[in-house]
Amino acid sequence: MNDKLPLVTVIIPTYNRAQYISTAIESALAQTYPNIQLVVIDDGSTDETESVVKKYPQAEYVLQPHGRQASARNGGLKHAKGTIIASLDSDDKWDPNFLEFCVTKLEKDKLDFVFTNWNQQLPEGGFTDFLLQDRALQPYLKNENNAWYPLPNDQLRKLYLDTCPSPSSAVVMRKSSIISGWNEDIHVGDDWCMYLDMIIFNKECKAAFTLNKLWYKHVNNNNVFDGRVRNELLELFYIEDNRTFLNRYYDHLSKSERKVINKRCIRGYVELAKHRVFRNRNIGKALMLMHESMKISNIITLLTVPTVIFFGFHRHRRDLLFKLQQKRDD
Repeated sequence: MNDKLPLVTVIIPTYNRAQYISTAIESALAQTYPNIQLVVIDDGSTDETESVVKKYPQAEYVLQPHGRQASARNGGLKHAKGTIIASLDSDDKWDPNFLEFCVTKLEKDKLDFVFTNWNQQLPEGGFTDFLLQDRALQPYLKNENNAWYPLPNDQLRKLYLDTCPSPSSAVVMRKSSIISGWNEDIHVGDDWCMYLDMIIFNKECKAAFTLNKLWYKHVNNNNVFDGRVRNELLELFYIEDNRTFLNRYYDHLSKSERKVINKRCIRGYVELAKHRVFRNRNIGKALMLMHESMKISNIITLLTVPTVIFFGFHRHRRDLLFKLQQKRDD
């Protein structure tokens, strides 16, 4: 019976997460979808990851030299026998019906990929309904009675040039739709780059998403995005990754589409310049960053400054209120 269902290769990339990975593996093995290949790619861990993974004989364990998250995921892709691919971060977990729900939709509508909502862990405790609060998705929520919301190519292109609403653990995709795997030149948004490849380089890419919360995102200091300090995120993601995006897709983008990416890059330069002034007292470095931003666009840079200042004020106010609340609770 299982042979009649498409084989799904589940890739779990991991690096020094021995304390978390059992939960991820067990959530993959507990899936109601029966036909899976589970591959754990150990990206050169120095902790007890290997001994933990080898407690699960159903999992294929592969050790490779440390090369960051994209390299680990591509290592899993090389071992994938399935026609459908899903990548589960080693500190996340899926609900038991995640794969069954996603594969059924993927196959029924012949889609390139699908993604689901999730419970996002909050710093102050508890979880939030992430996609329902994502402003970028609001235009596509036209019928709240639907379990799935379709995203044809033109909508996918607009949405994913603006933002990435689908972390790796949220996505189930068709292997034949993958262009060149996860981009190992990207610091943070390697999954985002992978989806953009599918959307921009494939002739007609189709996807769908659901607001059903079918997995849990665990936030810790080792997260590729959420675990980074703001300065590092600005430099690696907002500036360097977005410059890579622009170079990679430049000839395939309209002038207005290039502007979307440039705005993110400018935001990174301006906010990082603010940090250099107020946190590091390095006015010279701040001026250099503002100069780089001005080279992209004088007008957008000047318009971004008050937005960044307001954003910083809001973050500091939120953090202060959180600390005050913690003191009351103690």
